[in-house]
Amino acid sequence: MWATPRLDSVAAMTRRPDLRLGISDVAPVVSCGSFSARAVVGEHLPITATVFREGHDAVAADVVWTAPDGTRGAFTRMRRYGEEPDRWIATVVPDREGRWTFRVEAWSDPLATWHHAVEVKIDAGQGPAELANDLEEGARLLERVAADADDEWRGRLTDAVTALRDETRGLHERVAPALATGLQRYLDGHPVRELVTPTADHEVWVDRPTALYGSWYEFFPRSEGAVVGGQPTHGTFTTAADRLPAIADMGFDVVYLPPIHPIGTVNRKGPNTAQFPGGNPNEIGPDDVGSPWAIGSAEGGHDAVHPQLGTMEDFRAFVERTRSLGMEVALDLALQAAPDHPWVAEHPEWFTTKPDGTIAYAENPPKKYQDIYPVNFDNDPEGIYAEVLRVVRVWMDAGVRIFRVDNPHTKPLDFWHWLIWKVKETDPDVLFLAEAFTRPAMMHQLARIGFTQSYTYFTWRTGREEIEEYGRELASNAHYMRPNFFVNTPDILHASLQYGGPPMFKIRAVLASMMSPTWGVYSGYELFEHVAVKPGSEEYLDSEKYRLRPRDWAGAEAAGRSLAPYLRRLNEIRRAHPALQQLRTLRFHGVDNGNLLCFSKTDPGSQDAVLVVCALDSQNRQIGTTSLDLPALGLDWHERFAVTDEITGARYDWGQFNYVELDPYWEPAHVFSVHLPRPVTWPPPVR
Repeated sequence: MWATPRLDSVAAMTRRPDLRLGISDVAPVVSCGSFSARAVVGEHLPITATVFREGHDAVAADVVWTAPDGTRGAFTRMRRYGEEPDRWIATVVPDREGRWTFRVEAWSDPLATWHHAVEVKIDAGQGPAELANDLEEGARLLERVAADADDEWRGRLTDAVTALRDETRGLHERVAPALATGLQRYLDGHPVRELVTPTADHEVWVDRPTALYGSWYEFFPRSEGAVVGGQPTHGTFTTAADRLPAIADMGFDVVYLPPIHPIGTVNRKGPNTAQFPGGNPNEIGPDDVGSPWAIGSAEGGHDAVHPQLGTMEDFRAFVERTRSLGMEVALDLALQAAPDHPWVAEHPEWFTTKPDGTIAYAENPPKKYQDIYPVNFDNDPEGIYAEVLRVVRVWMDAGVRIFRVDNPHTKPLDFWHWLIWKVKETDPDVLFLAEAFTRPAMMHQLARIGFTQSYTYFTWRTGREEIEEYGRELASNAHYMRPNFFVNTPDILHASLQYGGPPMFKIRAVLASMMSPTWGVYSGYELFEHVAVKPGSEEYLDSEKYRLRPRDWAGAEAAGRSLAPYLRRLNEIRRAHPALQQLRTLRFHGVDNGNLLCFSKTDPGSQDAVLVVCALDSQNRQIGTTSLDLPALGLDWHERFAVTDEITGARYDWGQFNYVELDPYWEPAHVFSVHLPRPVTWPPPVR
């Protein structure tokens, strides 16, 4: 049963001129405006709304786009689009970082109403006498526009007014100047707006481009030491810096380091997650380096550098060396502590105490992490919040502008919301990646509240239908959630890589690098490392999390046993094609073979497009025929176009239907560049 409105509510509504016209379903708006939508500098951001009114008079809309300093953008008129008759769109392009706002304004468009009325009445055979009022109405509307026009257009508008009122001319001569194409274009950008109805202002936080686009490479500096007498030695920031040129040569933009802090000695884990090296927590040999995520010892905590890696100055030098090669450092932010972390003695209230008086260690049954104490954020939120902010600023001062956050889904959401935006108040360029392999609701909420990027379920999406479904989901949520497709991590060695052979390493690299604007590789991927600690596990045998793992990078590449040249080529293609730096434009196309995946990306406003056909089976040759959605590429159904395979250099003449044959042992994917005959409009037509 409907509730009866209160009389004072009804009275208030009658005094709301801002509700005169209909506006609904404004986007991008996150959680009804509770959080900011997201974009990056230079990104084409579509703003949409449903706009309508009563009767038959014309309605129109525009977007008021305001920069962080309060400067308003140029008049941006919205256009109808899609299959819904009242859906409108405009595209804006932010040119700086910070908090932007937009609102949609609907308005009565008397010029469009007049234009339509005059045309249909003339077509119906009405003459000057019957149109006398219409002609005068048009003259008065044009006079209103002329009052604010510059000299050039004021003259043209005045001429059109004179013609409309000149009864000595024929009807077509009277209306022709007012309906001329050039003048209509001017009127489109300088309309008469009546009954203006605005929405509330909505926020868009604009990050630097790296928030959306980049190639990440993860490696452990401690594994980059010399091998002496067949035994690895602990690497330092200086020796790890020697690895940076090779990473840059592969085309990576971000070098991600696991925690670089002192590692706890109490309950230290040994190789292959042995509970204690040698079975005794007090027996730690020189090779028992422990897990970097077991942070803190007598040598310091989250604000310190592991002594075997070097000093804070050595780390700063590493950061500068990374920058000199065109990359930047991302640092792990893992809010947990080893039992001998200084926090444990100084602030026991920051942890959870069990009934027997011991502090609870981390568990994810059947896994036990006796070397890690989770932080409790509820006992002293003011204290722990301030401490984490202090720690983050220590590393910001050392040159870090990207933080990869470990397990953020195990910490309070309000804490992350506070921390991220507290940092961005002073340093809007700082980015946060959420490593949260958890339930969808939590992953999405972490993105909404402020995380710049998110790890995803990509690793576990291997079939065509699930890949397409997931890709569409991510593209539809691009206004707040940006994916980072890591092909592997120190914790995740998917079964497809364990048993798929070298072709599967290529397949997953193609899918990650071409589908997502940001993707990542954990070192060892280029050497096809694929052996798990045991069947059914996703843990690496001899995991680098618990031991030094030096690799002969140069030897493998010289012997042709390295995927590095392939990764280099994929990153070269990504840099050369702005289309691959987009997420919103991801579109999937039909193929009559379920083991083939076809998708495209376009760059709004340019003629750049990339079309990918990739095999999903790494063992067998795949043959199929594509059925391309050509309007999604800005093409008509009948058009032919040239494609160039950016991996092999082969060229083809393609249309809607195309024969494809891929042998995974030769080349499992086509990555076609397409130079379109005209710039792509946004969004592409709806089929």
